Amino acid sequence: MKKILYVLLLISLFLTGCTNTTDESGTNEEVKSNSNIAVIYFSATNNTENVATIISSYLDCELIEIVPSIPYTSADLDSNDFYSRANQEQYDPNSRPEIKNSIAVEKYNTIFIGYPIWWVKLPKIMYTFFESYDLSEYTIIPFCTSEASDIQTSVSEIKKLEPKAKVLDGRRFSQDVSNQEVIEWVKTLDLDVNEENIAMKEITKH
Repeated sequence: MKKILYVLLLISLFLTGCTNTTDESGTNEEVKSNSNIAVIYFSATNNTENVATIISSYLDCELIEIVPSIPYTSADLDSNDFYSRANQEQYDPNSRPEIKNSIAVEKYNTIFIGYPIWWVKLPKIMYTFFESYDLSEYTIIPFCTSEASDIQTSVSEIKKLEPKAKVLDGRRFSQDVSNQEVIEWVKTLDLDVNEENIAMKEITKH
């Protein structure tokens, strides 16, 4: 009888150890529910960052910013100034603004790509990003922020830059987009995600 109790105790301790993963600090380690997905974005005025944050929070996946080596100022973005930095970059087919940070894209297979629309097209820093990484066989989901221009031209650019990737049609959002509008769009996508975890997050938010 004592042997049986001893065995049961060992089994109980084993199961307890398997259900609690701790890091070096002794606290429970949080595991991302959708670790194969990342939201990667470039945002010069925080509008695109806002949408990217909503998507990442909803899906519980990684949020990664494309950081320019030289930040853009409001003067750089002045479309009325022919000599502004953004104007000069957009009109120069060879312009490739430097990116400060490296991104471990190999950790993912589905990537949301966010950016503002500049002069109807991708900002040239996005060319730098796509030419820096081989996203063949990846699923790329574009989204952009713009008050007037649509997303189609920029999606065509992405398809040319990543011809072997699966590039979805994407979605344009305005600067005053609501959380619910973004989430409803994400729900329409055929993503391989942990639905149970997402449902629990929605309940927690309310």
